[in-house]
Amino acid sequence: MPHHLPQLAPRTARLLPWIVAIAFFMQTLDGTILNTALPAMARDLAEDPLRMQSVVIAYMLTVALLIPASGWIADRFGTRRIFFGAILLFSLGSLFCALSTSLAQLVASRVVQGLGGALMMPVGRLVVLRAYPRSELVRIMGFVTVPGLLGPLIGPTLGGWLVEYASWHWIFLINLPVGLLGCLAAQTLMPNLRGPERKPFDGLGFLLFGAAMVLITIALEGLGELHLPHLRVLLLLFAGLACLAAYWLRAGQVETPLFAPSLFRTRTFAVGILGNLFARLGSGALPFLVPLLLQVALGYSPAEAGMSMIPLALAAMFVKSQAGRLIERLGYRRVLTGNTLALGFGLASLALAGPDYPYGLLLIQLALLGGVNSLQFTAMNTVTLIDLDDRAASSGNSLLSVVAQLSMSLGVACAAALLGGFSASIAAGTDSVLGAFRATFLCVGGLTLLAAAIFLQLDRSAGRQPRKAGAPPGD
Repeated sequence: MPHHLPQLAPRTARLLPWIVAIAFFMQTLDGTILNTALPAMARDLAEDPLRMQSVVIAYMLTVALLIPASGWIADRFGTRRIFFGAILLFSLGSLFCALSTSLAQLVASRVVQGLGGALMMPVGRLVVLRAYPRSELVRIMGFVTVPGLLGPLIGPTLGGWLVEYASWHWIFLINLPVGLLGCLAAQTLMPNLRGPERKPFDGLGFLLFGAAMVLITIALEGLGELHLPHLRVLLLLFAGLACLAAYWLRAGQVETPLFAPSLFRTRTFAVGILGNLFARLGSGALPFLVPLLLQVALGYSPAEAGMSMIPLALAAMFVKSQAGRLIERLGYRRVLTGNTLALGFGLASLALAGPDYPYGLLLIQLALLGGVNSLQFTAMNTVTLIDLDDRAASSGNSLLSVVAQLSMSLGVACAAALLGGFSASIAAGTDSVLGAFRATFLCVGGLTLLAAAIFLQLDRSAGRQPRKAGAPPGD
């Protein structure tokens, strides 16, 4: 419970959720609008469309890296200054993306954009948590997250239309007017809140954990886009794992680690985090692979490819509203195990797509995948945090956000590495591009199926009675 709630002016109290909601919308729109535009960007920058994943990964990885520090940064410098800076960085990154003339420039601009995106949402959520009484939180957080659901619905279609009828640069330029309004609103309405106590920041832990994430991602990228020799990939991978091991051994010894290893004593948290890491590899690959499959292998226009993603987003929104009831009836273990299997088979089934494949059937497959994916996220996120006590919830939530971003970027890196590998080995065949996509979907589906074994480790009663994992009840 907050120590004391700040006194907000009635106008501020009314408009503050809108500012946070718009920031959330900008972030989720940007996460999905790009995928449909990758082939057009590749053409313009004289790159292979199957090797454009670094544009997606650069943003996701930057967001994952900064999330652990976001709370400390907001406490240290104040929420107004950081939220304003986050929107400004996001908007500047968008402008640099639109002005990029090479893939390297575009990737660097996406990193700038990611620096803003990483701070925007966590700091916005923190302000809502600190500025409103607990009784209002469910209503306000519900309001704030609705635009986030609209982002994936509008993103691919809007991206497709902009690419087809204007140019890919506009998918970044549309952020500028929204960003300008956001900066003005943040400066005039955002309260400048700081945490009640100044906690020391685990700087060395942050560097070790960040280095591990970057090295492991670059190792996977080395198999795909970067074409690194296998020896170098192995060295990067082991260096990343060594940093992770060093972080973990150190975290058990320091007083305020970035993420405490003791979190993993709560079984539902341990299963949830590991399940998130492996199940999201497939989920993360899905929005990257499908627009590429439709445009590069099946010859759809950007607008057609974007509109084909609508059933996926609509089904996701519908299932999200029903997920709570379904989980209550069946329990987390049954829902997550069955749903992970459904997600794996659904991803593998996209290998059936081809030039003569009925379009209606493809849309049904995408809708089913959207629904399954949505239920997966809701159930995984809830089961991860449900048994943590109030003291551990903040750190647990931060680690969950990092793992979610990281595993989606690893999913894109894995899918791209598989796609690159298969397109090289099937190159001798006639239909090499479609063949590479088919093999990639089968592999990604197979990897996702294996994650079901992790969720089988949940107790049958997991999540039925919160706080039963020996954790003391919160205040």
